[in-house]
Amino acid sequence: MAALTLARAYQHSFDTRPNVTLAITGGSLNALGDCVAQIAENTFSSSTKERRKYDFVRTVRFFAYGATISPFLGRWNAFLETRFPLHRVSRTVRQRPNAAGGLVRPSQGPPSVSYVALAKRVATDQLIMAPTGLVLFIGSMGMMEGRTRSQIKQKYKDLFGDAILANWKVWPLAQYVNFRYMPLPYRVPFSQACGVLWTLYLSLLNSREDKKQDARVADNKRVIYETEVPYEQHTTHKGTKHVV
Repeated sequence: MAALTLARAYQHSFDTRPNVTLAITGGSLNALGDCVAQIAENTFSSSTKERRKYDFVRTVRFFAYGATISPFLGRWNAFLETRFPLHRVSRTVRQRPNAAGGLVRPSQGPPSVSYVALAKRVATDQLIMAPTGLVLFIGSMGMMEGRTRSQIKQKYKDLFGDAILANWKVWPLAQYVNFRYMPLPYRVPFSQACGVLWTLYLSLLNSREDKKQDARVADNKRVIYETEVPYEQHTTHKGTKHVV
């Protein structure tokens, strides 16, 4: 009963304010994924030194990304719906005489699903939207974290290849179910509900890259400090003899 009431409330909100509804729903599910990721990082860390305090700002960044991208995903799904329609009406039944000598009016059979259109939908989504979404995710996270242009470029080199391959192993089946069985208003929430685990993966991947980049920055600062410190501070003057 509660689930039905929630579904009706969501449908009403989507019908009246679709973009706001998708933004709040997508942002919340993205934030949930990062929350699970941070808890998992601390739970499965090998030592207490690796455990960190919960980073609320990081969760806010994931919420912001989900809230921003979700309305665009809604429009993308609407485009796929019109570009590759799944349902086609079967051929009309020919007129035939009935027992009274009249003709039976032509009737239409139940709509059938075009699996060719379904395959085109999934392929288009994975070949266009999946890489685009990863590019937007890596770039937006880098900018919100205050990374430099070179650091963001390094993020793309380190993360994009592994992430897109992992995406193609998981999401085609999920999107097949999504496009085949879910009504249009529920496709973005469904994909993002499934994507909680995907967000967990991306969050862990992004966190690992952040640690690597922070370590690089610390090493660079140490090298710069050691080269800029005057030579006299690293030498002792005890026993120095001055030749006249």
